[in-house]
Amino acid sequence: MRIALFGGSFDPVHYGHLELIRGAIASGSVDIVIVIPTVNNNFKRGRALTPAPYRYYMTDAVISSEFKKKVFVSDIEFSFDGITYTVNTLRQITKDSYIIPFLIKNGIPGERAAERHSFFWLCGSDILRDFDKWHKPAEVLSYAALLCAKREGDESDLLYNCSRLKELFGCDIALFNMKGIDQASSDIRNRNDISALPGACRDFIATHDLYNAIRSLDNCSDEACDLYYRSAVRMYPTLSSKRLLHTLNVGLLAAKLAHDHGIDADKALIAGALHDSAKEYPIEEQRSMAREISGDMFDHEKLLHSPAGAYIAMHDYGITDQEILDAITYHTTGRGGATTLDKIVYLADKIEPSRTYTDLTEMRRLAPVDLDEAVRLCAISVADKFRRKGRDLHPVTSDFMRELGIVL
Repeated sequence: MRIALFGGSFDPVHYGHLELIRGAIASGSVDIVIVIPTVNNNFKRGRALTPAPYRYYMTDAVISSEFKKKVFVSDIEFSFDGITYTVNTLRQITKDSYIIPFLIKNGIPGERAAERHSFFWLCGSDILRDFDKWHKPAEVLSYAALLCAKREGDESDLLYNCSRLKELFGCDIALFNMKGIDQASSDIRNRNDISALPGACRDFIATHDLYNAIRSLDNCSDEACDLYYRSAVRMYPTLSSKRLLHTLNVGLLAAKLAHDHGIDADKALIAGALHDSAKEYPIEEQRSMAREISGDMFDHEKLLHSPAGAYIAMHDYGITDQEILDAITYHTTGRGGATTLDKIVYLADKIEPSRTYTDLTEMRRLAPVDLDEAVRLCAISVADKFRRKGRDLHPVTSDFMRELGIVL
């Protein structure tokens, strides 16, 4: 098969990306397209990009909505360490050990998946100007030919750069016509105007309040942001999409609320982001980790992930700040003598943007201006839920609620 590989930040996915894919398929140059969201982009590092899981799941949602066949999304770059270069991605994705199982998983019959494939790197004409400055461009071309979109009006520059690159590398560049779409991801993020994006993309951004929420990182240090971004990638293999996006959302909201209430946003970001890091580990692993943090204080299966999360924060991420570890440990139950950070992580866990389990309007309104009242309303809601299910509150939760003035 002829396989086009389309890498990019996709922050966010817009119609320009989709038209590039459609144009490549319509041209007959390729049979399928594999879209590869970057994880650690060499050109856009740190806060220049939204954390990788958001961009990956957003891209997957859009591609699944817009294309029913022939276009797939790969998460291959989540398995790489450090900065990702195109040549590294090509080196791995073109191996039989990766591409054959990937194609079969996406519905390509085994016999066809196992045949000899030719690969193309799908791109816009703008990359040709600087392609020779890429990391190991000759090796890139040894894995994949360039398949370049030709937009109306760019013929002269395009032909010049094709000729220049052929002289440098001896390569022919395949061209196809595409409908030009004047959209740029950076402009969309800066204006925070998602109205002209594909529907699945708009829905994803709105569900997570993504480009508003991410601004809370402006109040955090470079070190805390780096840990947040690294944890987002590190948790990807161990958490489902819903759980991973939830825990990342909690980190962003907790950082915002910390800034609103005058406490350390770095601590809130990290405690929030890691609070559910152990949630989907096997129960016996959670139990073992929890005992290291809190002994037998939490024996119910639904509570183990909280102290287990503190264990992961300590042992996997080197967190030694006891206030952060306590906020993770008690984020489900609360506790008597709760700190402001405890309350913020407890509340953010319940009201982050993707939560829809009850009417959270008043809690969300109060959260930035009256933390204790927002937490009190949240705790009342939790207590009511326990009563309806006939479950007893944990003793530390009872202490927490009594201090909030809640009659049990």
